[in-house]
Amino acid sequence: MNKITLGVSGLEVSKPGFGALPIQRADKATASRILRAALDGGINYFDTANGYSDSEEKLGEAFAGIPRENYIISTKSGGKTREDVATHIDLSLKRLQSDYIDLFQFHFVKEMPNDGMLEAANAAKAAGKVRHIGVTTHDIELAFDLVNSGLFETMQFPFSYLSGEREHELVALCAEKNVGFIAMKGLAGGLLTNARACHAFMKTKPNVVPIWGIQHMHELEEWLALAEEDPDLDEELIAAIEADRASLAGSFCRGCGYCEPCPAGIEIHTCARMNMLLRRSPWRPLLSEDNRKKMEQINNCIHCGQCAKKCPYGLNAAELMPFMLEDYHAFYEEHKALL
Repeated sequence: MNKITLGVSGLEVSKPGFGALPIQRADKATASRILRAALDGGINYFDTANGYSDSEEKLGEAFAGIPRENYIISTKSGGKTREDVATHIDLSLKRLQSDYIDLFQFHFVKEMPNDGMLEAANAAKAAGKVRHIGVTTHDIELAFDLVNSGLFETMQFPFSYLSGEREHELVALCAEKNVGFIAMKGLAGGLLTNARACHAFMKTKPNVVPIWGIQHMHELEEWLALAEEDPDLDEELIAAIEADRASLAGSFCRGCGYCEPCPAGIEIHTCARMNMLLRRSPWRPLLSEDNRKKMEQINNCIHCGQCAKKCPYGLNAAELMPFMLEDYHAFYEEHKALL
């Protein structure tokens, strides 16, 4: 299994890493089998979050009794105060059944973390509860500011072969600053299905560790097989990537929310993320009456164009949302009898 050093943190992590958001969908026995098989297969890096329902608990139970130095865990807090961040760190430690968190990250930030948040993380680091501190965001320009601030050892950001020039510049900046780069959404929220092409593309970025979201054993087996084979980009894969870029690059909504507020009251980022999560996390809450109402708000779009003007990725949400609603309706009809 290939390993890379995650920037200035010095953490030697497997490439690929294991994204543990989807593991919420598996029952505990299945989750334990998958996680242990991943570790046995050479993956030593597992990424989760305080907000991923029981993901941390499943990691803790799966790895109970295994020497702690044999695996590396990053987790996250979306807390906005010193008190909330400190509480989340302690809760994560309890769930993970661990004395420390290898990499603690501020989760999905929309602005520079405030002094209270930073104080809580640094206090936890001083106490030995946290070893390294990173950050995750979906805002490309904020990501540059976060990396340049010198406050964080790692940056987690959406990155795939659909990513644009600015995202590639961010990867290069992280290499220059020796900030570890963790690639979330390497499959572009499920849009990409050519795992071989995704692996080969990530191989061209030596400072990037992708965290593939895994919830089934067959998914794990595919990534482990690709890690063993370690294919390079060839003409066939390059052609496949270019075909995906031509057909998909303009439709990949990252769910960052910077297109909001919407004059029609549509929660655009919620609608975009809904369909990404339906097949990757517990789906019943996503089909609640409240969430169905949020999705139906798509029908209220007045096509004012504000979302397109504000999107940092140049997308037109008004054009994409009808397809989001259609997909949501299809999933609901398929699963409503199980609610």
